[in-house]
Amino acid sequence: MSIVEERPLESVLSPDDGLTPSPSVRHHEDGVRFASLRERTAELHAVRALAEAGPGERATAAQHAKGKLTARERIELLFDEGTFNEVEQLRRHRATGFGLEDKKPYTDGVVTGWGKVHGRTVFAYAHDFRIFGGALGEAHAEKIHKLMDLAEGVGAPVVGLCDGAGARIQEGVTALAGYGGIFQRNVRNSGVIPQISVILGPCAGGAAYSPALTDFVFMVRGTSQMFITGSDVVQAVTGEAVTMEDLGGADRHVGSSGVAAFAYDDEQSCLEDVRHLLSLLPSNNRESAPAGDLEDPVDRRCERLFDLVPGKPTQSYDIRHVIEEIADHGDYFEVHAQWARNVVCALTRLGGQVVGIVANQPAHLAGVLDIHASEKAARFVQFCDSFSIPLVTLIDVPGFLPGVDQEHNGIIRHGAKLLYAYCNATVPRISLILRKAYGGAYIVMDSRSIGADVALAWPSNEIAVMGAEGATSVIFRREINASDDPEATREQKIKEYQAELMHPYYAAERGLVDDVIDPADTRTRLISTLDMLRTKHAQLPSRKHGNVPL
Repeated sequence: MSIVEERPLESVLSPDDGLTPSPSVRHHEDGVRFASLRERTAELHAVRALAEAGPGERATAAQHAKGKLTARERIELLFDEGTFNEVEQLRRHRATGFGLEDKKPYTDGVVTGWGKVHGRTVFAYAHDFRIFGGALGEAHAEKIHKLMDLAEGVGAPVVGLCDGAGARIQEGVTALAGYGGIFQRNVRNSGVIPQISVILGPCAGGAAYSPALTDFVFMVRGTSQMFITGSDVVQAVTGEAVTMEDLGGADRHVGSSGVAAFAYDDEQSCLEDVRHLLSLLPSNNRESAPAGDLEDPVDRRCERLFDLVPGKPTQSYDIRHVIEEIADHGDYFEVHAQWARNVVCALTRLGGQVVGIVANQPAHLAGVLDIHASEKAARFVQFCDSFSIPLVTLIDVPGFLPGVDQEHNGIIRHGAKLLYAYCNATVPRISLILRKAYGGAYIVMDSRSIGADVALAWPSNEIAVMGAEGATSVIFRREINASDDPEATREQKIKEYQAELMHPYYAAERGLVDDVIDPADTRTRLISTLDMLRTKHAQLPSRKHGNVPL
């Protein structure tokens, strides 16, 4: 690893700077000279200028040539103008050996501090790749530890702007111990304060575990890579040739692994959405998310829903259009949009209140639940419950995805994660059945039987163990096979089954649905129900913690 050289302090505190002894220097009666406060302050400004400038224009130009901003440029984009307060700007490492004793740049390669985002306090650290390649050493880690401890004590979110080459190998095991301290704080603050990781360069080896422990991960295409072992090691060990981008780039993590939730083409739009996400989140688990405006009428009828959702249960549509129709001003912020697309998870506002939406997506795999969809929805439900964000579940699910791969890869335990998350959630929970709600998938999608506070349905709802076609084939198999016209008998039995067990009011008659509503009234009913549930208080049994399915 190349070590970026710093400019000597003497080059800044030169005689031309007016910081050498002058006639204004006061002399003590014993002959010792003392600089004036004005002179010392001028020296402070010079030292701060040196720290803020970093290793020089050449290193900055190299950073820009890669399409990357500097740490301080990123800080400026994240925070409200003029609000950032830096912590330990003048910190330097104490390591010796391998030439480190001759290179002790200010900040030690990480900028830490706090400021305002949309007027609320947020803490952040930003790796400076120009200094030691952003690699983490003892002093570097201690700065991040202090920042995270401050954020925990104050109760404010932490944003990590990651652009580092991993552990500083010249410092050995002390650098690794520094990562351990970060991981411990990630876990301790999980569900206490929002934690966001923004990958803006390399994030390799042990460094990748901190983002994995945080709530949301953002990445930038072409410049962000995150992996445990690099492409060279992968090829040496397995023989697989792979590029850095294909191994751990933004599109790979948002579309395949699910490690990252968001990917962008440039840092500016990425950091703009980080700010937007923060505007939807509470500062900590003891506060409510900030309320929005009430300019979108609470009683606005959603007539467009009649055209958005087809009456035929097997016809697809995009559930995001439904969310857009009922949300305040049509705005919502989708999480993991490119991964497990058969379920949609989004933050939005209803009547000014932030809510989490979990919805089956009929436009992808008919909205079935599979391994990845269950994991995605479970983690989102857990996050919302941690920060007292109410949950609205939109149900149109034909069941769990059948298949040998799904069974062998653990659909049972992964589906149980979503079931566990809902059953464990104590926030206000509303479920709304739009069309299909079949089998175990209906139960898992926050049905009334697992604790939804209020269960609503449209008149197009079909709640059953399975679809009428499948149920008829099981129940009336002998009768159909013995018929002179099996197909006609089959059609007749399907209609009988639908009329008897799948009519829109069957569940309502048995108290499993609280009301069947006019779809155009969906927004109004959801908002009024959320308002009623605002003071909900639920308490789980006393325990250390539950045992979440693997």
